[in-house]
Amino acid sequence: MEENMEEGQTQKGCSECCLKCLSGIPYASLIATILLYAGVALFCGCGHEALSGTVTILQTYFDVVRSPVDALDVFTMIDIFKYVIYGVAAAFFVYGILLMVEGFFTTGAIRDLYGDFKITTCGRCVSAWFIMLTYIFMLAWLGVTAFTSLPVFMYFNIWNTCQNMTLLEGSLSSANSANLCFDLRQYGIVSIGEEKRLCADNENFKKMCESNELDLTFHLFVCALAGAGAAVIAMVHYLMVLSANWAYVKDACRMQKYEDIKSKEEQELHDIHSTRSKERLNAYT
Repeated sequence: MEENMEEGQTQKGCSECCLKCLSGIPYASLIATILLYAGVALFCGCGHEALSGTVTILQTYFDVVRSPVDALDVFTMIDIFKYVIYGVAAAFFVYGILLMVEGFFTTGAIRDLYGDFKITTCGRCVSAWFIMLTYIFMLAWLGVTAFTSLPVFMYFNIWNTCQNMTLLEGSLSSANSANLCFDLRQYGIVSIGEEKRLCADNENFKKMCESNELDLTFHLFVCALAGAGAAVIAMVHYLMVLSANWAYVKDACRMQKYEDIKSKEEQELHDIHSTRSKERLNAYT
């Protein structure tokens, strides 16, 4: 009988410990972190492969050659973008961990005001700093999303034209086919002096439309755009979480000051009462 009671108390203690641990998890920060990692991984992975596919398309079908000197051409820009992608992936992996840790400490400080966690001025400053930094990153991701939409627009035009050319292949005359061209100068990929045009009557145009590289690169850029949008949503989610935590921490600090003042006043009243009692006892004696 005693053994069963001890087992029941042990199970009850384990369940209470598990519930306490689960209650301390910042679920809102956890959801935002998962969304941020998914968006950044989608943007970085798909964006990197889409840039590699763009290099292949430019070299194979548009006959764009890498500059032999250290000039700032389209291939150099693509290499710079790839290095930026590496930095973005590493930076936001660390930033997601920092925000998750901040969520754990803030949740613990709010739920256990007088326990192991203490709300300090430094903690409030850290929360305010994260709010400002997250707002800046949200604006940066909005810019990245707008910038990523440019290659999506360009590839959509090429992909849509290829689809229409396939459907209307027999009805277009050779003169109309010669007038339907893609000029890379329109998109700023090459300089004005270089003439890199690819017309519908060219054999490379048909090969490009029939290849899997164009379709794959276009959809990779679309996925990268979706990843940037997910990162923006994650930043907005983080802003809501951090602002709510800041408000809770501010109220908790006020409550903590009130409790401290109240306990001091009660202690003073208790000391006064004890002193008067001693004086009365001495006078009676």
